[in-house]
Amino acid sequence: MSRIFLVRHGQASFGADDYDNLSDLGHEQSRILGAALAARGVRPDLVVAGHMKRHDQTARGVLEGGGWDVDITVDAGWNEFDHLQVLDVHAPPSTTEGEDEKAAFQRWFEDATRRWTSGEHAEAYDESFADFGARVDAAVARLVEILPRRGTAVVLTSGGAIAWTAATLLADDPAVRAELWLRINPVSVNSGVTTLVRGSRGTTLVALNAHDHLTPDLITYR
Repeated sequence: MSRIFLVRHGQASFGADDYDNLSDLGHEQSRILGAALAARGVRPDLVVAGHMKRHDQTARGVLEGGGWDVDITVDAGWNEFDHLQVLDVHAPPSTTEGEDEKAAFQRWFEDATRRWTSGEHAEAYDESFADFGARVDAAVARLVEILPRRGTAVVLTSGGAIAWTAATLLADDPAVRAELWLRINPVSVNSGVTTLVRGSRGTTLVALNAHDHLTPDLITYR
């Protein structure tokens, strides 16, 4: 039986000019995760990262923390969806009195992603939700193909890709998958780990969004 650890990247630079760059805390989360995995006896045969800067930085932090000497394989199939475009094509909702900036943004983000996942406006996006799911599915298939039997892979990716993979393994109906994605994606913890196993029954989800390597002061979602 082989194992796949899907890791959401460390905290990125929310609100900065370059979001695709880990914060100091994001770097720390990555190193802590690597050390925690190594302490549990994890020794990856493969380390795969999306093509985004935050994925590469998280991979390097995990390798440093784990003390692992493993090459990073880059696969853009693990990239996040274009959340900026998803937001751009959906006007922000009216703010409510007393609502803080983060709460207003979260409401806008959830409204915009629900519109995107509905599939009713696919032509408005460079990558529809269906195309995004197909891209991530293909990345999973490529990983499974190269992963040794009884091997271990650590994949550095984003919340959207992890949420889609989990939803796909939990439901067959596309509408149910979309609803699960909408529920899982917003609560993905930075450096959280989702574990898959692959054996005679195929690929199975056995743990979702685990973040016991983080103390409460290190837990972030954005």
